[in-house]
This record gives sequence, C-alpha cells and structure tokens, in this order.
Amino acid sequence: MPNLTRRSFGLLVGAGATSLALPYYARAQGKPKVVVIGGGAGGATAARYMAKDAGEDLDVTLIEANPAYTTCFFSNLYLGGFRDFDSITHGYDTLSSNYGITVVNGMADAVDRDAKMVVMADGSKVPYDRLVVSPGIDLIYDSVPGYSEEAAEIMPHSWKAGRQTQLLKAKLDAIENGQQIVMVAPPNPYRCPPGPYERVSMMAHILKSKGLNDSKIVIIDPKPKFSKQALFQEGWDKHYPGMIEWYGPDVHGGIVKVDASTGEVETDLDTFQGDLVNVIPAQKAGMIASKAALTNDSGFCAIDPASMRSKEDDSIFVIGDACIAGDMPKSGFSANSQAKVAAMAIRGDLTGSRVFPAKYSNTCWSLIETNDGVKVGAQYAPTEEKIASTSKFISQTGEDAGLRQATYEESIGWYKGITTDMFGA
Repeated sequence: MPNLTRRSFGLLVGAGATSLALPYYARAQGKPKVVVIGGGAGGATAARYMAKDAGEDLDVTLIEANPAYTTCFFSNLYLGGFRDFDSITHGYDTLSSNYGITVVNGMADAVDRDAKMVVMADGSKVPYDRLVVSPGIDLIYDSVPGYSEEAAEIMPHSWKAGRQTQLLKAKLDAIENGQQIVMVAPPNPYRCPPGPYERVSMMAHILKSKGLNDSKIVIIDPKPKFSKQALFQEGWDKHYPGMIEWYGPDVHGGIVKVDASTGEVETDLDTFQGDLVNVIPAQKAGMIASKAALTNDSGFCAIDPASMRSKEDDSIFVIGDACIAGDMPKSGFSANSQAKVAAMAIRGDLTGSRVFPAKYSNTCWSLIETNDGVKVGAQYAPTEEKIASTSKFISQTGEDAGLRQATYEESIGWYKGITTDMFGA
C-alpha cells in the first residue's frame, strides 16, 4: 500500500468529492449507454435523434424483435389498395450504417432496474445508463368474450401491422357480392382513434371498386361516439350510401361474445353474421412495460410530461402508445414527437447539453375515398396543474389546427416525412 501524507490524502478526498459532484458525462468511464426497446415510430426516432445530435458522446443501442418494421399508419391504405405492402415496411440498416446505432434483433424479456440491465430472451444482458421503453401496445384478447390469439387467425385484428395486416387483406379481397363484413371496434383508450373508421372506409372502397354493391359493413362499437364521427359518416353517406352501418352501445346493448367457428358476433339485442369479422380488442402497454413494473392500474405507463421520464424510475423514459399522454392521442406522429422530447432530456442528463421546454404535436390523416380525406392536428405542452395529475399528463394548448379536407398525395408527403424522420434518408 503506498504511503499517503496528510496533504496527499486530503487532495485525494477532495478530488473524490469533486468527482461525485460532477454530472454523469464528466465522470463516467467510457461513453454513456442508452438503450431503446422498440423500433417503431417512437423508438426509432428516439434512437436516431440521440445518435444524430449527440455525435460520438453516446453509445446508442436499439432492441427490436422484428428485422423490419411495418407501419400501422398507412396499413389501412394497403387494405384499400392504395399502397403495396413493401411500401409500408422499413428496415434498420440506415440507422446502423449512417448513425452508428447498434441494432439488436431480438426480444427484450425483462428489465433489471437495480442493475440497469435489459435481459434478452436468450439470457444475454444489455447494460444501460438511460433506457427508452417504446413497446407499443399489447392486445387484451379476452376483453371480447370468445376472442383469443387462436381466434385472431380466423377473425383478424390487424392492430399490430405485419402478417395480421396481410391476413385481413386476403380475407377482404376474397369477399363476394352480398357477403357481410362485421367489425368489433375497440374501447378507449386504444392506438389510433380514427383508425378503425378509416379501415371501414378502405374496406368500402374495395367493395365499391369491385362492384360488390350488395355487400354490407356493420360496425359494433362499445363506445357511444368515435373520433371524427360526423366527418366519417358524412363521407360514408357521400361515397358508400347504404353500405356502412354503425351501431353504438345504445343500439346493440353490449357485446356478449364472438364465435370464430361460425363468424357470429352476439350482442345483448341481436346476433350479427360476418363472412369477414375484424375484432379489435382492448389494449394495454406492451408486455415489457409491465414486466419492468412501469405500468399502473390502467395498464399504461405514467410519465412526467416535461420529459417523458417514467414516474417509476428516473433512468427510464416511456414514449408512444405505452404511455399515458392525456389529451394527446396514441398515434405514430405523437410517438415521433414524444421521442424528440425524450431524446433531448437524455442528452441533457448524459452530456450536459441544453434542454428546452417540451412541446408536442400530432397530425392525423384519414382517407375516406380517393382524394377525399380529412386531416386533424394540434399542439400540446405540459402544464403545472397536470404534471401531478393521475389522469392527464399532456394538455392541449393554443388553437386546434382544425379539421380540413386533405388529398391522398398530401398524406403521402406526410408519410414520407415521418418515416424519414424515423429511419433517416
């Protein structure tokens, strides 16, 4: 053991105290590690912005179970024949080659919050200094009696894009004149509030374009009203008169069960027969969020709206569909917006960069018929009285951007913009 004089010991103690007082970036050994779970609109954006803006100061790893990402937004346009499947599917190569992000293609099975490790399904561990959890949603299959993962192979939900989207498309394309489509819409809260009704529009577009004018689409909805209802119903009356029928709970009385073997949807007051049945059940945060003990009784994750930081763990940020964002809808654009706020907060934590006040935005496009769609958008920001709330964490400020007619070509420009923001050029 080396000899220590009183002076040298004092210098060492002083240096140690100074080191402890320094921010993380000034005293860490090696680059701080940021791990992102989930490569969708939230996760891919967060990873890219941290790698892009922090340069060589952060070690960024993206964990994603799938080798490619198929967007839920615009999947309805694939159903309607406006887009092909490849056009809504994106790889992660650019994130690796252009931004130096380590992409791990595998399933995150657990989070050891004490050790700050993500535990993979194969048993390997990925350490982090900050963790972004962006797992999207999981489906609560039994929220609709009779529905299950097995039933979804016959009555597809297609609320997680990919193989299910292709299954629903195949069943839609097989519909013959006079056959009926039945949709069971989801209860609040759920991913993409106008999504089910845009989907119905695209289904009707296919029926109309094929001359299947004797076919019907019935919507069994557990909600008394839905997003953009007046605009959708006006569009349906204009383009698909008599083809679409919407039944709220005051009409059907409540959903009793579905039967995949018969194609029946039984309600308190009637039974509906579908040659194609699309069931969209209730939803919750992706499983990894609950395994990491980040969810509350709602099934979703409470966050600090000023940063997207988890209320359960200061080292973890939750973005996208898995978080409780109050007035802000669960959408790809919302997730993209939240990712930028989280990325900025993490850079501030780990590199000392400046952190600006959080601002959020959402834009949502819904196509009803060729070049007849509607766009809605709004700006959001945290407010002091909502920060401690348990129900609304992000509140709308200023004027709503409003509803206006939008063309298909405009929506294509929006899609290219957000996917470029996620994956890079």
